[in-house]
Amino acid sequence: MSHVPSLTLNNGVAMPQLGFGVWQIPDEEATAAVSTALEAGYRSIDTAAVYDNEKGTGRALAASGIPRDELFVTTKLWNSATEKWTRESVLREFDASLDRLGLDHIDLYLVHWPRAMRDDYVTIVRTFAELAESGRARAVGVSNFSAAHLERVLAETPVVPAVNQVELHPQFPQAELRAFHARHGITTEAWSPLGQGKGLLDDPVLARIAARHDRTPAQVVLRWHLQLGHVAIPKSVTPSRIRENIDVFGFVLDDADLDAIAGLDRGRRLGPDPEEFDYA
Repeated sequence: MSHVPSLTLNNGVAMPQLGFGVWQIPDEEATAAVSTALEAGYRSIDTAAVYDNEKGTGRALAASGIPRDELFVTTKLWNSATEKWTRESVLREFDASLDRLGLDHIDLYLVHWPRAMRDDYVTIVRTFAELAESGRARAVGVSNFSAAHLERVLAETPVVPAVNQVELHPQFPQAELRAFHARHGITTEAWSPLGQGKGLLDDPVLARIAARHDRTPAQVVLRWHLQLGHVAIPKSVTPSRIRENIDVFGFVLDDADLDAIAGLDRGRRLGPDPEEFDYA
C-alpha cells in the first residue's frame, strides 16, 4: 500500500495528495515511466487525451497487479477548437478515453481548458454531471479555470467541481484563486508544481532550505505544496527522480521556511493564460 496521504474531495471521494503526471511523455515511454512510479508507491496517475499516452498509461496500470480500487486515475477532455462540444460528443470522447486506458471507470475527469471564447464549457460540465451520477466518473472537475469561469459553472450547472487543476508553484502561487477554491469546497491541484525546470529549483532560497533539511530543492517545493493543502502531480521519466519526488514525508517545513518560500512569488505564468488560450 502507498504511504501517500489522501484528501477528501467535495463528494466524499478520497484522492492521493501526491500523484504522477505524464504530460509530454510519449506513449511508447509512458508504460515504463508509469510502471516505475507505481513501483515507487504512487497510486494516482494523471493523463489526458491530448497527451496521446492514455494507451501506454493503461498498459502500465494493467500490468501492475495493483487492485483497481487502490488506483486513482485522472484524465481530461481535450475540448478541441474544431466544433462546439455537445452532450453526445462529450460522452463519445469519455468512452474513447476509457477504451484507450482499458478501464471501466475514471476516478477524476476534467475539462482540460475553459476555452471561454467558444462558449461550450457549461454544456461540457453539465454532461460531466451525468457521468458522475452514473458512477463512470467517480469525481468530475475542471482544469485551468479562473474564478470567473468557476462562478459561471456554479451558477449554470449542478456541479461544484471537485478539483481545479491549474499552474501553481512558488513563483506563481495563485493565492486569490486558492482562496476562491477554499470558499467553495474545490480542491486545488497543481500542474507544473516544480516550475517546469525553468529556474525555480536553482533559487538560492530553496537551496538553503533544502540543505538545512538534507533534502533537494524539488523535495522542498513538493513539501510546500503538501503543507498548503494542494494536490501535486510532478512528472519525470528518470527513475531516481520519480522516487525522489515521492520521498517527501519524512520532514516538515517550519514557518520560517514557508515565509521564505512565499517571498519567491513573481506573479508570472509559465503556461498560457486561461482567459486567452484557445489553441484554434
